[in-house]
Amino acid sequence: MKDLFNLEGTTAVVTGGCGQLGQQFCNTLVYYGAKVTAIDVVEKPKVASEEFLTNCDKGKIKIYRANITVKKEIEDIHEKISSEVGTPGVLINNAAIDSPPNAPLEENGPFETYPLESLQNILNVNIVGTFICCQVFGNMMAKNGKGSIINISSIYGNVSPVQDIYEYKRKNGDDWYKPAPYAITKSAILNFTRYLATYWAKKGVRVNTLSPAGIFNNQDEDFLTEYCKRMPLGRMAKQDELNGAIIFLASEASSYMTGSNIIVDGGWTAW
Repeated sequence: MKDLFNLEGTTAVVTGGCGQLGQQFCNTLVYYGAKVTAIDVVEKPKVASEEFLTNCDKGKIKIYRANITVKKEIEDIHEKISSEVGTPGVLINNAAIDSPPNAPLEENGPFETYPLESLQNILNVNIVGTFICCQVFGNMMAKNGKGSIINISSIYGNVSPVQDIYEYKRKNGDDWYKPAPYAITKSAILNFTRYLATYWAKKGVRVNTLSPAGIFNNQDEDFLTEYCKRMPLGRMAKQDELNGAIIFLASEASSYMTGSNIIVDGGWTAW
C-alpha cells in the first residue's frame, strides 16, 4: 500500500511554489520521494517555512523564476527542468491571484464598479497562466504517455461567496464585497479540468481539480470570526491539511481518477 503514494524518481512542478500553499505542496512531494521544482515570479519566498528552506538548501526543491502568463518563459523553463532535474510527470497549477483585502477599495467594492483592468489581470494569471502551463507541460506528458495534472480551484469555484461575511466591514463604512473575478476564474478551472481529462485520457495524462476552503494565514480577527461562523468544522484549514489530497492525486493511488474535483473545505459546501 505504501507504494501507491510513492513518487520516487518523479519530477514534480508546482507553480506559485514560493507561496503559502506552494511551499506545503513542495515539501510534501519531497517527503514522498519526488524531485521538486517550484515556478514563481520571485526567486525566493518572502516568508518561508524552515522545512522549505532546508529542502532548497539540500537541492530537493529547485526554484525557477518565470511568469506563467508568458508562454516563451514557460517553454524555456520546461526545457531547463527537463535537462537539469528530469522530465516532469506531475504538474500542480497552484499560482493564482485575487483582489487582496488591502487593495484599493474599488477592487473590493460593489460589482457594478469593479475595474475591468483588475478583472483582466486576474483572468490572465488564473486562467491563461494555467492554460499555458497545461499546454507546455501537459503536451510533453501526453507524448510520454503518462502524467498527473492537479489544478487548484476553490470553494468559490463551486459556490458563490457569502457576502454576509463582510457585513462587519460595511457597518464600519466600507462598501466591501468579495469580488467576482476570483470566483469566475476558479469555476472556469473546473470545466477546463474536465476538458483536458477527456482530451488526454487515452494519452495517459490524468487531470483533476482540488478545491480548498480558506487557509489560516493570520487574517484579521473580525474576518475570522465571521468566516468561521459559516464553517461546519468551525475553523479555517491549517496550511498542511491539503497535503493528503495532493499526494493522492499526484500518485498512483488515484490511477483511475480523472476529471474529478476533490473538495477539502471543512464542510463549507455541504450546506
